[in-house]
Amino acid sequence: MKVSDIVKAKVDRLPKGFVFTYSDLGMEVGKREAVIKALNRMVGAGTLRKISKGRYYKPEMSPFGELLPDQKQVVKDILDENGYLTGLSIFNDLGLTSQVGNTIQIGKNDWRPSLKRDRYTIKFIRQKNTITRENIPLLQILDSIRFVRTIPDTNLTDASMRFISIIRNLTETDTRSLVRLADKYPASTKAILGLCLEEAGKKEFTHALQESINPISEYEYPEIASAFPNAKNWNIV
Repeated sequence: MKVSDIVKAKVDRLPKGFVFTYSDLGMEVGKREAVIKALNRMVGAGTLRKISKGRYYKPEMSPFGELLPDQKQVVKDILDENGYLTGLSIFNDLGLTSQVGNTIQIGKNDWRPSLKRDRYTIKFIRQKNTITRENIPLLQILDSIRFVRTIPDTNLTDASMRFISIIRNLTETDTRSLVRLADKYPASTKAILGLCLEEAGKKEFTHALQESINPISEYEYPEIASAFPNAKNWNIV
């Protein structure tokens, strides 16, 4: 059987929207060049899409047009290198907005320049805490608080109410970890977190945050200050 026929048969078995590379097809190393040529011919014929060098996916159509692959598929190789989806990529998952954009933000311990993959722009956010599988959900919460002004199609009051709801449902262990991880975030993030902890009925966890904030600094979030009387306890004005 021709290499191109084998490649087509293997690709046909892959789910639509699954991003794959040459190595995912399990072909012999000596046939690498022929396989890549076959894949690129399929791209030319419209059977496949090429999202970046050496990365392909089968397009999926909907009544509204062609669907982009899931964001995790687009950047799964980067996520495997100790990265995590955050910011614009996670606001929807956390119930902070209904919008999903074409910008993917990834938290990593090292800084990287932005890059493009197909119609996606991938940006990186420096994370000062050590990233572990266990603390990623907590880092996503803290990142969302940090970048609360950038959440699309919402307001600061609604976003704060959502944070309060999320924090209220955390276990005691996760709440303690959240406060510990917040130590490496800006003071404004700590202030909003402290307010949300109070509003969630978890004031007993706020002492370390209060101690780490300059008592004469102020954080300008007028909407939050108007909506929550306790905001004054955290110098939110």
